[in-house]
Amino acid sequence: MTRVFITGTAGFIGYHLADLLLHEGHAVLGLDGMTDYYDVRLKQRRHQMLSQNPGFVGVEAMLEDEETIDRITDEFRPEVIVHLAAQAGVRYSLENPRAYIDSNVVGTFNVMEVARRHEVKHLLMASTSSVYGAETDMPYRETQKADTQMTIYAATKKAGEAMGHSYAHLWNIPTTMFRFFTVYGPWGRPDMALYKFVDAILDGRPIDVYNHGEMYRDFTYISDLVRGIRLLIDAVPERPESPDAISEHDSLSPVAPYRVVNIGNSQTVRLLDFVEAIEEALGMTATRNMMEMQKGDVPATWADATLLQELTGYRPQTDVREGIKHFVAWFRDYYGT
Repeated sequence: MTRVFITGTAGFIGYHLADLLLHEGHAVLGLDGMTDYYDVRLKQRRHQMLSQNPGFVGVEAMLEDEETIDRITDEFRPEVIVHLAAQAGVRYSLENPRAYIDSNVVGTFNVMEVARRHEVKHLLMASTSSVYGAETDMPYRETQKADTQMTIYAATKKAGEAMGHSYAHLWNIPTTMFRFFTVYGPWGRPDMALYKFVDAILDGRPIDVYNHGEMYRDFTYISDLVRGIRLLIDAVPERPESPDAISEHDSLSPVAPYRVVNIGNSQTVRLLDFVEAIEEALGMTATRNMMEMQKGDVPATWADATLLQELTGYRPQTDVREGIKHFVAWFRDYYGT
């Protein structure tokens, strides 16, 4: 049994990861701010389900609340930390950028301080495919430069990567950053396209299709994602003896036990094909409101997951049509539609 501190356990990804670890018999301390960025009832329900497992302790507090975070982690004494909590959403960052600085920069610093103080065996922190920004050389590889972030959300996540590297170097904290690629599935976030599309189609409302549907995303099913994170927990980076010891695919730092890893399906799906798969799963046709590209958005994302496979022997593989069917089944059951 390992004592794992997970931030964001009432969130989409945090809930699924905590559930997986609890079923393996690990002890989980979960933290979530229960912000009203989307329906808090969904977050509360996730925490309620986790709380049915005696190995779970859930705490409601903000990442910026240093005193509470220090108190609960001093009592729990974590061996591994998985930092998933963040102010999410590319588009919301245009409206409320300060929330991203508070949560994703200050909050991440507080979590890193916990890792330093408790000398954890492994610190894992969530980043995003958005850090690749304006980069057009795809599929995205962890070793390529990522210096052209296009939103404050992406910029704060890149800042988290930089801070994580410095702490790994200074305090010898084994640190893995993982970059997510458009995660979807049951218990997903209402601000994501799949959730909004299914809700609108069932309600007879039109859906907004940006860039006239000519956008491409590397969709990653939630169970594939958390399986990747779970396997990475055991793939602890070590400070290399020399730069020559690092393979060409590996993003391992030459001066720290620090690595960046993509977790994605390694294939792109056109937005119009995504919509058609939703229509097929629902047995309904959407009214499409064709729109121009939104500010800060990118036309495509595509992950190279070679490093994940080299480190864990695993590669996400759920077909997007199959994943959408699972989401639609959950949505209909949850909302009784």
